[in-house]
Amino acid sequence: MIRILRACLAGLILSLSVMPAAFAQEEEGADLQALLQSRADLVADASRRTVGEVLELLVESGLAEVPQFLATWQARELYQRDSDGLFVYVEDPDADPLTLLDISTGEVIGTAGSREVSQLRPNRGVQGVIAGALVQFQLSSEDPAERLQALAAIEDDPDESHLPLLREMLEEESDPAVRSAIETLLPGLIIAFADSDADRVAAIESLAGNVSLDARATLNPLLTTRREVADALPQELNIMQVLDPGSAELSVDEAYQMLVDDGLAPAIVSRADQRAILAENVVDGRVGGVPVAELGDYEARDRAYGALVDAGLAQPAPTEAEIEAALDAHVFFDAYREPSSAVTDAARATLDGIETRVGLFRLLDLSLDGLSLASIYFLAAIGLAITFGVMGVINMAHGEFIMIGAYTGYVVQTIVPDYTLSIMLAIPLAFAVTFGAGVAMERLVIRWLYHRPLETLLATFGISIALQQIVRQIFGTQARPLTPPDWLAGSVAINDVVSISSIRIAIFLLGAIFFVALWLILNRTRLGLEVRAVTQNPAMASSMGINPDRINMLTFGLGSGIAGIAGVAIGLFAQVVPDLGSNYIVQSFMTVVVGGVGNIFGTLFGALMIGSLQKVIEWLNPSNTLAAQTYMILFVILFIQFRPRGIIALKGRAAGD
Repeated sequence: MIRILRACLAGLILSLSVMPAAFAQEEEGADLQALLQSRADLVADASRRTVGEVLELLVESGLAEVPQFLATWQARELYQRDSDGLFVYVEDPDADPLTLLDISTGEVIGTAGSREVSQLRPNRGVQGVIAGALVQFQLSSEDPAERLQALAAIEDDPDESHLPLLREMLEEESDPAVRSAIETLLPGLIIAFADSDADRVAAIESLAGNVSLDARATLNPLLTTRREVADALPQELNIMQVLDPGSAELSVDEAYQMLVDDGLAPAIVSRADQRAILAENVVDGRVGGVPVAELGDYEARDRAYGALVDAGLAQPAPTEAEIEAALDAHVFFDAYREPSSAVTDAARATLDGIETRVGLFRLLDLSLDGLSLASIYFLAAIGLAITFGVMGVINMAHGEFIMIGAYTGYVVQTIVPDYTLSIMLAIPLAFAVTFGAGVAMERLVIRWLYHRPLETLLATFGISIALQQIVRQIFGTQARPLTPPDWLAGSVAINDVVSISSIRIAIFLLGAIFFVALWLILNRTRLGLEVRAVTQNPAMASSMGINPDRINMLTFGLGSGIAGIAGVAIGLFAQVVPDLGSNYIVQSFMTVVVGGVGNIFGTLFGALMIGSLQKVIEWLNPSNTLAAQTYMILFVILFIQFRPRGIIALKGRAAGD
């Protein structure tokens, strides 16, 4: 009998040991539908806790159609037929009836009404788990775009399981873009999940000099700390610094509050709280045996409060000596959350080096911003410098010529929809329009006011107001769009710190072109010779056969035309409104005064000085942009006390000789 029982027991054990293997062989040879049917309940009602079993089964199956199934399931496009429980795809979810597709072959297997199937809608948690499993398939895809998509998914939600996958992938990857993405992503995973401190330190050191936001975001969490208090300094913690109560890092009140929060010392009772407690415990005109009449003295209040503490009616209030003793009996420190000191030391050294490079790049970025702003001021002021230098006319309407140029560009763009072609047409047309307006203004008004600066200033100021009102009547007060072409819409980024918009680069190049063109006109043409002659000595130029009246007209028109071109350039990034020119007239005059009137080199240096200094002031005081204008005016006032004729001064009428 015993032998029979032993034999039966052995057979049962053998069958139980063989059963899992048989099930595994059965599932290994099964198709996708059969695998899903074996876990149908888990698929149909998936949760973050149970979906892992289904995903593990699918991944281990190695079936080619698994990636598509996971993507469909994650996208909530998987259905289950109610009649037999089969999982299916739907060709068009909006059709009626629905066309059902086989999940393995994609072939049509029938139709069903919308009430005959159930759409599976995994929640966000389940979708995230499915996405993690899908990444494994995407990393091995033959399409580089899919591999990059998988790497982006890992970057958004990294996991310890991704580390060996990326290490293995890096050894075999041939696509340069994918390989670069892996090399960027891998150090962060090693730092976060590697077991060896040596590997983590090596990964940290590989980020040396990397000023990207991703690199800094990877290193900064390693240096986060928590502030703690203990009886003695713990040896097992990675201590950043020991704090002295009363220092700049930790005040006495903060230190004692830490003791109170940790239950290491009684809370401090303020005088107001003490008074309230005493008032609540007045009995027969006494508190703690002390007459109420004597409680005007702090010492008496302390005795009364002490009596209440002894009676259990109030919480103990520590004295100054007790507070000091409690602080002396404990140590306060900041401890790194990262337990490895080797890792934090490497992270600190690497991050310090990165911050140094970031500071240098920020200086470069600030310099580029200043150069960009100087280019804008140069374009806005060069025409004013010519007219002011040649004729000595303070033209307060110069900003309105800039505004007219911007509106000319807007009108051209409404007629010519091609943005590139419209800008190419707008530049010469804006020059022509403002050149004509400048000539008309000089012939009708300015010529009668030479050598009368006050009247000239008032007249041109009135003209500027009139021009603004005319534009308001024609175009309204709303901002008009002057859209740059696509090739000017982006920016050029050297790294995550230094970047400059393409429009600013184009304005810089335009300013350089005009600088060279004006220099050639003034120094290599007859017109330039006559302009310089009139500038230096108008009487002598007139005796040599030069018509100063004609030169004044052409020079004023040239300066106005250049202002129109500046308006097109400025309108590409600023709002085209009737008072556009008012935002640049002050800077234009400051540029001319600082640089020296009538000299394009002086205007260039003045624009560089004004633009750079304004950017530095804005960087030092970013919350108050108005302060930059105020400081700039003060700077100009101080500057002209030492250089009344500007950086490069001309002789002749421009200099007031």
